[in-house]
Amino acid sequence: MFDPLVMLSGLLVGLVVGLTGMGGGALMTPLLVLGFGIEPLAAVSSDLVASLLMKPLGAWVHWRRGTVRPGLVRWLVMGSVPSAFVGSFVSASFGSGAGARLKLALGFALLVASSAIAAKAAMGQARAGLDGAPDSLRILKLPTLAVGVVGGFVVGLTSVGSGSLMMVLLLLLYPRLSAGELVGTDLVQAIPLVGAAALGHIIFGDFKLGLTSSLVIGGVPGVYIGAQLSARAPDKHVRPILMVVLLATGLKLVGMPALGIIGAVVLALVAWLVTALARRRKLTGDPASRTVVP
Repeated sequence: MFDPLVMLSGLLVGLVVGLTGMGGGALMTPLLVLGFGIEPLAAVSSDLVASLLMKPLGAWVHWRRGTVRPGLVRWLVMGSVPSAFVGSFVSASFGSGAGARLKLALGFALLVASSAIAAKAAMGQARAGLDGAPDSLRILKLPTLAVGVVGGFVVGLTSVGSGSLMMVLLLLLYPRLSAGELVGTDLVQAIPLVGAAALGHIIFGDFKLGLTSSLVIGGVPGVYIGAQLSARAPDKHVRPILMVVLLATGLKLVGMPALGIIGAVVLALVAWLVTALARRRKLTGDPASRTVVP
């Protein structure tokens, strides 16, 4: 009934989800389909139900650490829950064609978001989200509601986006949020969103109890460890991880082979490190470049 390899995969993906709020459907669903030969509808259905059982743990850790924006969660959920249920019905009714096109579009969106995070760091603004007071955020109600509607439908249709797509859209609307607040808020809003999509797939999809159980057994400790690290880590440490996960997920969704994804991630990490070192030298002052004033 339990597959050790699926459990190990759940542990690794759970760690990514807890640390970044992203990667559940975008990483696990393709892994189940391509790596384990699971039928796409069964992979989507089981992954959504497993996510429903895993995300509350990460959300609880962030809630305790105060890295959740309840006002944002409320408006996101109002839009995402009904549209997620509709998306799951459409997924079961019309097959994977529409979902495949949406995944391609989402992949390009994630690549743009990854580039935006990298560009922000290159301009020396990687900590811009920490500049304001913790309670100074003005909630844009209708745009936030629209983000919930779009994100919920995509999640219901493809199981992808409860973290990655929502994170991108939240970054666009609220650039002053810290990385920890982005992750915490996203994990909390994802609980009812994934719950609605999972219910739809239990009714209309192809839910597999054994597959889901293996994912949960591996994923729960991974999510807990990742969330603990994310809630405590400084913004400058979480943002490069967000960038890498967005990059790898986007490349996977647009169809790049695994070798190309690994190469791109390595290059991105090297570029980030070089940029960080250069910025640190500029801030602290390079002794070799100082001019002695008589």
